[in-house]
Formats: sequence, structure tokens, C-alpha cells
Amino acid sequence: MMLVFEFKAYGLAAQLTAVDDAIRTAKFIRNSCIRLWMDVKDIGKNDLQKYCAVLAANFPFANELNSMARQASAERAWSSISRFYDNCNSGISGKKGYPQFQKDCRSVEYKTSGWKLADNRKSITFTDKKGIGRLKLKGTRDLHEYQINQIKRVRLVKRADGVYVQFCIDVNRFENIEPTGNTVGLDVGLKEYYTDSDGTMVENPKFLRIGEKVLKRSQRRVSRKVKGSKNRGKARQILGKRHLKISRQRKDHAVKLARCVVQSNDLIAYEDLRIKNLVKNHCLAKSINDASWYQFRVWVEYFAKVFKRVTVAVNPQYTSLECSSCGVIVKKTLSTRTHVCKCGCVMDRDENAARNILSRGLGTVGHTGTFALDASNAWGDETSTQIGENLFEQVMS
Repeated sequence: MMLVFEFKAYGLAAQLTAVDDAIRTAKFIRNSCIRLWMDVKDIGKNDLQKYCAVLAANFPFANELNSMARQASAERAWSSISRFYDNCNSGISGKKGYPQFQKDCRSVEYKTSGWKLADNRKSITFTDKKGIGRLKLKGTRDLHEYQINQIKRVRLVKRADGVYVQFCIDVNRFENIEPTGNTVGLDVGLKEYYTDSDGTMVENPKFLRIGEKVLKRSQRRVSRKVKGSKNRGKARQILGKRHLKISRQRKDHAVKLARCVVQSNDLIAYEDLRIKNLVKNHCLAKSINDASWYQFRVWVEYFAKVFKRVTVAVNPQYTSLECSSCGVIVKKTLSTRTHVCKCGCVMDRDENAARNILSRGLGTVGHTGTFALDASNAWGDETSTQIGENLFEQVMS
């Protein structure tokens, strides 16, 4: 498991310019590797790694970047290529994700060389020929708890509000907590963020809808400025900060909510939604993206690994129509918010769906009621189970 600790970096204007140069070089190497793969048949990962040395010999600015940083850029290129191969072999419908040239790159990644962390862990010095030098670090994480050899990657990330340094730390993060004996099914929605099988509803914060007025004003200011002018660049930076704030609000909400759900339950069942298909509805696309359901699911699965809980992704088909009491299909439109069945079951439609999700989740893992999950029965590294099969998914921090 990789933990990612992020710190705000401070330096002189010349140092920040050098960071931009390093990021442009990383983009050049990645795009060059993509071009080599397009032009030459049967190119593999090792061929791209060797091509980095050729680029360094032919282009002085590429030689200034650390050798392992060049290899990391080639690995990024191969990642897009291998994903394209996997999509083709799996036979998915639609576009397969053919590798594209990167236009807007915002990060450069170093491995175990090219940087040196200060003894007090409050500054980092980049030792390659790009001239970045020593950058001060400011953040809430404590790096003293980890050894230098545990830091496998160091990334320089450029955002609207400045430059950040990310440390990817290889560590086994597990926390032992007492079993609660609770199981829960979650039905996500747009009116409420989610409704669980106990009838608890969590309000949808709608961060984009709340900040939309400020975003539109900032966008109009960008449109009024002359293209290529300094004032337009300043207006774009302000607009970027507005979007960045909303993105951070979504992440903070998803992390805190997911941790609370996982700590309170031994088994969490949720819908295996295909967000890519849902956003094709242009009437609901903005609201669906604003809800960030997938981000919430990723963090639920991550904390399930940390706290040794079980997560189950179930097929969402008919979960809203099927009666949780008798199993009869009760047809209803999206505007119908109450589930009313002939058997006498009357409840909120989202709570009814959550109960069906929990029932399917318990049936998948072979349980028929509430149980206390033992740590030895946590299925190892499995984070999510669909009906009929086990999915081994890598959850990124």
C-alpha cells in the first residue's frame, strides 16, 4: 500500500520556473515515447526505457532531467499503452482509449534519486541539472515516522495555487478496531448523498451548485481579457483556484464520510454504478459529477482495507423497483419518492433500494444476517466483491 503525503513548496521565482521546465521535459519524453510506439512495431516497455537514454543524448534539455525521472515519464507512456491493450483484449464496447499526446502536463516524478530530504524534514533539494534547488515544505504530515528508503517516489505537482511536493511512501497501513456487528447497504442519490438500509439520510452538499455563481463570474472575467495578455493569465489563475477549492471540498467530504461508514460497519454493500454511462444523460450530468459517487466508493474501499472490513459491489438492476419486503417489482418513475407495495410495505424509495442492496450483498458473501467480521476472515487484499466473482482492485491513496 502506498501512502501519499503532500506538502506545499516554497521557493524563488527562478526555482518555480525551473519546476515548469522539468515538467515540460517530462511531457516531452512521454510524448516522444508515444510517438516511438506509433512509428515502430512491437515496441515494449524496456524499449521505451532505453529510448530515454537516446533522447538524453540528442537533446541537452532532456539530459538535464534526472535519469530516473526520465524513466518515470516513459513508464507513464507505457501505462497508457498497456491500458489500451487491456481494453482491446477485454473486448469492451466503444472507444478503447488509444494513447494520446499529452498537451497539459502538471507534474514530474522522481524515483529514488535526484532529490535529497533535509534532516529536519522541512525542505527538499533537487540535485539534477534543472536548477530547482532547495524548496521549503509546509504541511501537516510528519515524515519523521518513516525512513528515507520507504519513500519510493517524489512528485512535483503544479496547481492553480502553487507547487506541491508529494511523497509516495511504501507502508503497510492497518488499524485494528473492534467488530461492530453491523452491516449496511448504501443507495447513493442526487437528492440525498446516500440513504442507508437503516433509513439514515446524508444531505448532498452540492459544492458545485453552491459555488457556480462565483465560477461563472470568474469565467466571464477570463473571456473579457485579451488572449495572451498578463491580465488574462491572472484571471485564469483565479478561475483555477475556484475550481480547485470545489475539488478539495468534494474530496474532504468523501474521505470523512467514507471513514465514518467503514468504522461503523463490518460489511458495506453499495451499487456497482457505471458513472460513465450515467453522465450521458445531459439533464443530470452536472449533478452526477458534482456528487462524486466514484470518489466516495474509492475511499470506502481504501478504508475497508485499512480497518479490515468487507465491501461488496452489487448489481444495481431493479434495486429501486423491487420490494424489500416481498420481492415484487413495483414500477415507479423518478419523481415517485415513496415505495408503496400491495403487501403493505410503505417507505422512502431510497431506503427500500438500500435494503435490497444490503440483502444482495449479504447473499454474495454467504451470510444471511448480521455478523461480526473477524480479522482473519477479511479476505486479504480483496476490497470489493461483485456477485459471482472476486475483484482484486488496487485502491490508490
